[in-house]
Amino acid sequence: MEDLIIDLLAQVRRQKPLVHNITNLVVMNSTANALLALGASPVMVHSPSEVREVVDLAQSLVLNIGTLSELTAESMLVAAEHANNIGRPWVLDPVGAGISAFRNDLLANLLELKPTVIRGNASEIMSLYNFNQVNTKGVDSTADSKAAIGFGKALQEQLGSIICISGKVDYILSEQHTAEVHNGHP
Repeated sequence: MEDLIIDLLAQVRRQKPLVHNITNLVVMNSTANALLALGASPVMVHSPSEVREVVDLAQSLVLNIGTLSELTAESMLVAAEHANNIGRPWVLDPVGAGISAFRNDLLANLLELKPTVIRGNASEIMSLYNFNQVNTKGVDSTADSKAAIGFGKALQEQLGSIICISGKVDYILSEQHTAEVHNGHP
């Protein structure tokens, strides 16, 4: 497995993919620097009038709803729909899922577009499965990552997305596999 990870990282460095991020203003700089460190090329475009063109150029799309506004919500929907239409993979980070009706409505619409990957903490994954049951304390998880595995598997079956649950132990769920990564933080 380590050899596969090393090979994939080398491939990213060779290809230098453009990653379009409509992301949380709090983590934007860190996200850009992490992508650069991996060998990717980040772009942070949030305007609804240009996201389609940027998705056309990018190899992937990342949506992080942490600092949500009406404008970014519109951009996210436009970008995700266009990514699906042209076959681009996209990642949904449902930061704070469950804390407001506005956020939950956007997430419900994004889930209909079937993200390639969903990455969230246990509470966020549980909230995505059932918006009527609030399992969160802002952006902090109120549950252990292991408690969300059943919810993650149900989401994976429903959407076909790869589900990543972060916590003390991170879990990655696909149709065929469940992986545990033991380097997380509670």
